[in-house]
Amino acid sequence: MKNNGYQPFKDLKVIELASVLAGPSVGMFFAELGAKVIKVENPKTKGDVTRSWKLASEDKNHPYSAYYASVNWGKEVRMLDLGEERDRIELLDEIKTADILISNFRPESIKKLGLSFEQIRALNPGLIYGEILGFRGEKRLAYDVVLQAECGYISMNGSKPGEEAKWPLAIIDLFAAHQLKEGLLLALLEREKSGKAAHVTASLFEAGLANLSNQATNWLMAQHIPQPMGSLHPNIAPYGETFSCKDSKQIILAVGSNSQFKALCNCLNVDLISDERFKDNQSRVQNREAMAELLEEPFKKYDRSDLMEKLINAAVPAGAIRNVKEVFELEKAQEQLLTEEKEGQKLTTVSGNGFRIEVS
Repeated sequence: MKNNGYQPFKDLKVIELASVLAGPSVGMFFAELGAKVIKVENPKTKGDVTRSWKLASEDKNHPYSAYYASVNWGKEVRMLDLGEERDRIELLDEIKTADILISNFRPESIKKLGLSFEQIRALNPGLIYGEILGFRGEKRLAYDVVLQAECGYISMNGSKPGEEAKWPLAIIDLFAAHQLKEGLLLALLEREKSGKAAHVTASLFEAGLANLSNQATNWLMAQHIPQPMGSLHPNIAPYGETFSCKDSKQIILAVGSNSQFKALCNCLNVDLISDERFKDNQSRVQNREAMAELLEEPFKKYDRSDLMEKLINAAVPAGAIRNVKEVFELEKAQEQLLTEEKEGQKLTTVSGNGFRIEVS
C-alpha cells in the first residue's frame, strides 16, 4: 500500500449518510488515511442502491457489486432505518462524538429526519458537516449524466457533432467529491486554529463548472464553443492523435511544443519540420488532418513497444493505449490496489488517493 501506513486521521470519526459515488468516495478518502468511517445504510432499501448495480456477469447472490466496492473500502457499515426511533437514537449517539458528517440526502429529506446541519449543531458544536448537493437551491434530481449534459460536457465529448457522448466515468460526481474533500480539509484546519466548526457544501453543478478549465476560457475569451472532436485537442497538435503500429497496437501523442514535434519527426525518420504547414503549433492545429495522414505510414514501420521506447528516450510525450485489463497487469497499478473481505466476499478496488506522503 502507498504512504507506508501513514494515517493522519486515525483519531478521526466520520459518519457517512451518503450513497452512490460522490459522498462515499469522500468517506473512503478518510478511511484510507486512518479515520473510523461509519457508513449508514437503509435496511428497507437493502442498503446503498449501488449494491444492486451489477454487471450481467456478476454473481446475483453476492451482497456487494463491483460498483459498490469502488468507493466503500475500509468502512464500518450500520444498517439503520432512520424512520425508526431506536435506530435514529443510535445514529444521534454516534454523531455526538463524530468529527465529520457527510451527507448527500436531498435538503428536504435530511430536514424531515431532523439531521440537517442546523438541527444537530447543538448536539455536537464541533461537528464539521459536509454536504453534496445537486443543483444548489433547486429541488430537481441530480444524476451524473444529467450534470454532464447541463454543464456542457456531453456537448463537447464524442467523435464528432451529432455523435455526442457522456464520459465513461461519473466524472461530475468525482469532481464534486474532490471539491468536498478540499472543503472538509480546510474546515478541519479552521477548527484546529479557531475551534469553530463549519458547514461545507459542494454542488455537482458548481463542481462541473469549476472543472471546465481551458474549455471554459476558450469560450469566455475567444468565443469558441467546444465541439466533439474525439481525443483531439482544440489548441494543440499533434495532441490526441492516435496511430496504429505494425502490430496493430495503438499509440496516442501529446506533443505540445516545436522541440517535441521535431523529436517526434526524428524518431519516425520523417521530415515535416521544413513544411510551412507544420512550422509551429498554430499551423499544425490548422493543418492537423494533413499532418496526421503523413504520420500514419511511419508509425506502421514499428511494433508499439519498440517505438514507445524510442519516443520515451527522445522525451516525446506519447502513451500506449491500454484497456483496463492491461492497465492492472502493470506492477505500478497493482501497488495501488486495496482488498478486504466482507460477508465472505472478497472486494478489490483502487486507492482513491493518488498521492504519496513521506513524513521526515
